Amino acid sequence: MTGGPLRVAADRRLCCGAGMCALLAPEVFDQCDEGFVVLLDPAPPAAAHAAVREAADQCPCAAITLHTAG
Repeated sequence: MTGGPLRVAADRRLCCGAGMCALLAPEVFDQCDEGFVVLLDPAPPAAAHAAVREAADQCPCAAITLHTAG
């Protein structure tokens, strides 16, 4: 998954509120008052891609999915 636009999806139904996403990529993820993921930017800039990939890899519930065009 390198190059091209990156699309991010976060499934709050799967989220367990660990908060790794918000810590690793705060410009893309946040947490609501209940502690579940809030997706701030479903199409983050290239500069954030590495942090977003790390957040997806570190998510213990696999609530974050990444999609690239092409």
